[in-house]
Amino acid sequence: MNIKYYKEYSHHLNRDMEFKVYGHSGQPILVFPCQDGRFYDFENFKMIDTVSDLIENGTIQLFCCDSIDKESWSAVNRNPRQRILSHETWYHYIVDELVPRIFQINYEVNQNHYINGIFTAGCSMGASHAANFLFRNPDIFKATIALSGYYDSNLFFGDYCDDLVYNNAPVKYINGMSYDHPYVEKYRHCKIILCCGQGAWEGPAIETTTRMRELLAFKDIPALIDLWGHDVNHDWNWWQIQFRYFLEKLL
Repeated sequence: MNIKYYKEYSHHLNRDMEFKVYGHSGQPILVFPCQDGRFYDFENFKMIDTVSDLIENGTIQLFCCDSIDKESWSAVNRNPRQRILSHETWYHYIVDELVPRIFQINYEVNQNHYINGIFTAGCSMGASHAANFLFRNPDIFKATIALSGYYDSNLFFGDYCDDLVYNNAPVKYINGMSYDHPYVEKYRHCKIILCCGQGAWEGPAIETTTRMRELLAFKDIPALIDLWGHDVNHDWNWWQIQFRYFLEKLL
């Protein structure tokens, strides 16, 4: 398997940011780490192994990025406005700096990098980010596999909700969109998969995944919203199974 490590300076974040690329060609998939996680977690927790054949045969190319959740969503003792401003700065790093690099690296082999856009994927907080980036940028991101995500802001920000918190909480902003909003029509052409189990530690994921199913259905946005059994916990052993299962449905 072709694996490359990158450490590049972000002008938005004023620091070096790291990411890792798995594969030499194929559909680019941007993978977000779990809460407070790192770019190497997807490899360390054997998620790469579950799709190694698809990577090695050139079907997919995974781009595993870094997060700054400890400065934003997890930093509950910080001023909430500063927390969400930190997140928004990271958001612009992803969209303005990392996305062009993904297209560039993918184009070096494929030379068709704009055909399908970029897919997103993640587990837990990574799923929250994966879904949010698609819904905020349906021109760039064309599909998502979001496993055990939380798609609102209350769990992390309580009752606080300014313009930026609202813009990063899909439950809030999709609820606020009109049926004929131009993004709604773009969502209808995306491939959206939201899944969670109903076992241990999945409570918040169940709540917001169910709410997303209602919101998307109300606006006639096709999506696969899948709740697995009561034995399916919020943990890597299940995400390994789910990631492979749903990726095959996307490709």
